[in-house]
Amino acid sequence: MEEIINKVANSALEVFDLEDYYPAGNRVQIDLSQWLLEGFLLKEKDFREELKNHDWSQYQDHYVAVFCSTDAIVPKWAMILITMHLAPFAKKIINGNIEDLDASLYEELLPSIDFTAYQDKPVIIKGCSRKPVPMRAYILAAQYLQPYARSIMYGEACSAVPLYKSPKK
Repeated sequence: MEEIINKVANSALEVFDLEDYYPAGNRVQIDLSQWLLEGFLLKEKDFREELKNHDWSQYQDHYVAVFCSTDAIVPKWAMILITMHLAPFAKKIINGNIEDLDASLYEELLPSIDFTAYQDKPVIIKGCSRKPVPMRAYILAAQYLQPYARSIMYGEACSAVPLYKSPKK
């Protein structure tokens, strides 16, 4: 019987797995419509009172996405006021949903990676992950890799989709 050789393991192919960089920590969404009259109308006095009485300490060391699930027209200061209450507790606060939050975390993290390790190498951006890596993270990773990589593919080594090949020098 012939020996089975793992050609992928023996190749020069480098795997860039965004899941390896997924920031640890609890993520939570806060829907500000919970503090609006019938989910649509902001009555300033009542809104301020609700925020004052809310237990903000429950967001200690959390990543927080603040959004409004209704079509309410909410003044900008309302979102900022919620942020002021959250700031002493939360690690990070963004306006948007959890995917926006994860994208924001990757936007901060990716520029700090040393991509020179991928210089002139074929790179595959791993496609499957158990963690919720947002599309924006994949797009950013490809942009950061492109100046260094000889080629970039997406997916898994057994079924990668070619995305980029550097011009011959």
